[in-house]
Amino acid sequence: MQFKTIQGVEVPEIGLGTHRLIGREGENTIKLALNLGYRHIDTAQSYKNEREVGEAIKRSHVDREEIFLTSKIWHTHLEKEDVLKVAENSLRELDTPYLDLLLIHWPNPDVDIEKTMEAFLSLRDQGKALNIGVANFPLKLLKELNEELAAPIFCNQVEYHPFLSQLDLLDYAAEQDLLFTAYSPLAQAKVNEDPLLKELGEKYGKSPFQIALRWLIEQEQVVAIPKASSEEHLRENIDVYDFVLEDDDFYAIDDIDKSIRLVDPDFAPEWDN
Repeated sequence: MQFKTIQGVEVPEIGLGTHRLIGREGENTIKLALNLGYRHIDTAQSYKNEREVGEAIKRSHVDREEIFLTSKIWHTHLEKEDVLKVAENSLRELDTPYLDLLLIHWPNPDVDIEKTMEAFLSLRDQGKALNIGVANFPLKLLKELNEELAAPIFCNQVEYHPFLSQLDLLDYAAEQDLLFTAYSPLAQAKVNEDPLLKELGEKYGKSPFQIALRWLIEQEQVVAIPKASSEEHLRENIDVYDFVLEDDDFYAIDDIDKSIRLVDPDFAPEWDN
């Protein structure tokens, strides 16, 4: 595993997205990932699996300090007191004294973001969230938080894969030294059907999934959190460190049409980024 250093913090480049990893089967998958070498685990209040994540960490016998653990607070719980209650519940469910990163899962235009950040800062000051950030924030709102409110934002987590452009957010992340976490990095398995990615997979002796992940992590500030449930795919997703894309191949992926958004926009229709 290799790392991106963001604001002096080392973050594993490939993490495990745990959406839909629930129950004993989900717990076993997360434990297996940790035993295979994953050290970056992403969960959320809305996934309803924080207890499974906590149990998997305990059962893996990997030291908590070695794991970069992220959780997120849903957009309906962003009032100040709600944030504090939900965060405390997440810590209990995960059975951990702290999160490495706590995110606002989606923006909510009906809640005073300044009050939300007061709660996040309180959690950070108490050592319960070492870093704070956002997910699914458009550039305008991200700038408002980071610049006008001077909130110490560490990360923006958004949908990003070879079929979706996020250039404005990527440029801003590089300019401000923000972590850029790519969720759905394999475009819900659609990368496996792309002719260019298949061709490059044959060239490098890799799968289209591995080509896509390599393209992502070769970018400044970017880490990726693919979901996987089988041992085969868990191994495949971290087996991306024995090759480097040639410049022409990297730029060829850049040139793929980037107009496909997969996440349901009804989650937050007013904040389409």
